[in-house]
Amino acid sequence: MQTTNEIRRSFLDYFASNGHEAVQSAPLVPYNDPTLMFVNAGMVPFKNVFTGLETRATPRATSSQKCVRAGGKHNDLDNVGYTARHHTFFEMLGNFSFGDYFKEQAITHAWTLLTKEWALPVEKLLVTVYHTDDEAFDLWKKIAGLPESKIIRIPTKDNFWAMGDDGPCGPCSEIFYDHGDHIWGGPPGSPEEDGDRFIEIWNLVFMQFEQAAGEIVGNLPKPSIDTGMGLERISAVMQGVHDNYDIDTFKALIAASEHLTGVAAEGDSRASHRVIADHLRSTSFLLADGVLPSNEGRGYVLRRIMRRAMRHAHLLGAKDPLMHRLVPALVAEMGQAYPELGRAQPLIEETLEREEVQFRRTLSNGLKLLDEATAEMGEGARLPGETAFKLYDTYGFPYDLTEDALRSRGISVDKDGFDAAMAQQKAAARAAWKGSGQAADNEVWFDIAEREGATEFTGYTSTSGEGRVVALVRDGKEVQSASVGDEVIVLTNQTPFYGESGGQVGDAGTITGPGGLVIAIAETAKPLGRLHTMTGKVEAGQIKVGETVNLVVDEARRDAIRANHSATHLLHAALRNRLGDHVTQKGSMVASDRLRFDFSHPKALEVEDIAAIEAEVNAEIRGNEPVMTRLMTPDDAIAAGAMALFGEKYGDEVRVLSMGRSNGGKTYSVELCGGTHVNATGDIGVFRIVSESAVSSGVRRIEALTGEGARQWLVAREEALKNAAGILRTTPEDVEARVAALLDERKKLERELAEAKKALALGGGGAAAAGPADEEVSGVKFSGQVLEGLDPKELRGLLDQAKQRLGSGVAAIVAVNEGKASIAVAVTDDLKDKASAVDLVRKGVQALGGKGGGGRPDMAQGGGPDGSKGADAIAAVKAALAG
Repeated sequence: MQTTNEIRRSFLDYFASNGHEAVQSAPLVPYNDPTLMFVNAGMVPFKNVFTGLETRATPRATSSQKCVRAGGKHNDLDNVGYTARHHTFFEMLGNFSFGDYFKEQAITHAWTLLTKEWALPVEKLLVTVYHTDDEAFDLWKKIAGLPESKIIRIPTKDNFWAMGDDGPCGPCSEIFYDHGDHIWGGPPGSPEEDGDRFIEIWNLVFMQFEQAAGEIVGNLPKPSIDTGMGLERISAVMQGVHDNYDIDTFKALIAASEHLTGVAAEGDSRASHRVIADHLRSTSFLLADGVLPSNEGRGYVLRRIMRRAMRHAHLLGAKDPLMHRLVPALVAEMGQAYPELGRAQPLIEETLEREEVQFRRTLSNGLKLLDEATAEMGEGARLPGETAFKLYDTYGFPYDLTEDALRSRGISVDKDGFDAAMAQQKAAARAAWKGSGQAADNEVWFDIAEREGATEFTGYTSTSGEGRVVALVRDGKEVQSASVGDEVIVLTNQTPFYGESGGQVGDAGTITGPGGLVIAIAETAKPLGRLHTMTGKVEAGQIKVGETVNLVVDEARRDAIRANHSATHLLHAALRNRLGDHVTQKGSMVASDRLRFDFSHPKALEVEDIAAIEAEVNAEIRGNEPVMTRLMTPDDAIAAGAMALFGEKYGDEVRVLSMGRSNGGKTYSVELCGGTHVNATGDIGVFRIVSESAVSSGVRRIEALTGEGARQWLVAREEALKNAAGILRTTPEDVEARVAALLDERKKLERELAEAKKALALGGGGAAAAGPADEEVSGVKFSGQVLEGLDPKELRGLLDQAKQRLGSGVAAIVAVNEGKASIAVAVTDDLKDKASAVDLVRKGVQALGGKGGGGRPDMAQGGGPDGSKGADAIAAVKAALAG
């Protein structure tokens, strides 16, 4: 029996031996496609190739693509765990032809692999074709020798594929496997087709037509092939099981879940173990590809998946966080095929544990409210949508989790009511996912890139040079020229200007040319990842497409940017050395005047950590080692120890930056990076951390300065110190001692002042008193005072002494500090039956603009925000005493 890993390998090897380039899986976050939440099919990374917006060096490809379906149109989340074939994460095996071979060879490849290489029984296989696709029908008879009864014509859209209303489309041919008559179900096209006996294992898409507005308008000049086979489904077939969750990969994960929970995967617990195994895969791969849990977008979907798995762990009786302890089992099963899992393992485990600790609090509160809301409900009842929304809005309890929690009790949820309550949030989320018009803006760049190809970047070795103007863009449209006063985007065939990307800001500078042309370039960008655009205002002359112009980068600004960019690499290495390998880059901003670096870490850095990290970076700067650049394949670079960023898309060739001193044969920092850098670490000058803060849960941010920026910061600090020394009438060296002495003196004076105020209060009046020390109210002696600057902690002591002085009576004191007020009331023991200190103090608190107040019948205290009402508070207490 072949393992799932062996089946994946044999698929890729078969097509590689037949002229296909084996392509690594793209990250789950779609590259340059804001319309799609996750990669959900094998063809997604090739979408621009199929639509003609990109070209490939090779016309054939094969891949095993990571896919997630847990949001939007393709959403399998609710069914996962309860069916044999639904998953949030799966692998799609595929072979692709971009205008090369077509139907006959695609069918031949599929049939040869299934029946010859994998030796599947021919009698177990049948196929479908689109009802008008006579060519495919005849090819199946010719190549596979199938009888017409096993080539089923399907008239529905299930057998016709289209990429939206416009673009390539074509008929499909699906291959089905018959699991046997002991399982209910009929062949495709029959009334029983939804049963589990006949399972689709491979879909061959024949892209041969062009459509517009949903109507076929002609044939494609170069028909293409896109196929997709679920690895989990074909593994079930080849391992002799009917259920995807019975294949080796899932059995290993479920066994690990059984071991850690002590609960067998049977009965009601079976679905929970399956949910945990499936969701462990999707959450781990999403984290490895750079998605972090949040309350919006991709991060929200990730958190939903996590929490659904964590709730099922709770159902299995797990008392402590479970999910992070299952990650080693996943890495053991899939880490060889997907090395990013192993590289991201510390981050995955740390994030899962932190999220589960947090979710257990959420779960406790949410389930309590849910139990209360459904206490009187029986099977068949319906939970109001407003209640489900309250669970989400107040406790972060997702709708599907509420639905899942009630499933076993036969209670449904009012989805329409929930959707109505969520309308505003959903509208905002949809607007965000449309990418703010990015897709439309990209059209002009796709057109230019298709026509002109990529811009040649010459800025690694030079900051000036010539370039031929290949395009000018104004207001999103191409123009042939631009004149004085026009703001224009300039594209040349080559440029030393770095386009903003990878966290590094773009260059600024000047374009000059024929006829006295001068354009001040203020912004540069890198649309589609392969064009370098320069945006500026024409200050003199006119620029035209086809002209040759001079391009000059602001070199001083570039040098400052280079220093900051190289410093982020040294900082990244120092953070990992000090804090651990779980530290990974989560974002950066490299400008000319500062740098910002976001990284994964669960808590704030200690002062000692910041000092040590800063010192380590400066030590590498002083080492003044040359910065080395090598061009390598991504695989070779990572094998050589280079650090890649999770979720980043790399081309066939990458730049590997090595910098810092060597220790035991290992260079201090080795990273993949396309940005501009210093020639030697000493060019950075000096490195200074100016702040460390939180960005989000589990992500920290360091802001720092280098070179001239750091020098100016230090000069400003020194000037401030000199000014402070002047004010304190001492030297800069003695400022610390002088401030300490002043603080000690202040504390001493504050103590003396407090004692004076206490003495004044005990004296029964004086300038600080708001009224007579003692008066009679309804036959009861009353003492009331307002004292400015008195510490509220002193109130009870003063009132104890006031009670002793009164013998029998009521005392009230208001302490006013920084505009706020505290009030305390004391009642002597003989009057407790007549007056309650709690009731009296609450009247005073109301007068101060506060609420509440409490204590004992003989002593109570409270406060309010309005210190100017101190006298009113005393009057309110007196009025309440008068009754």
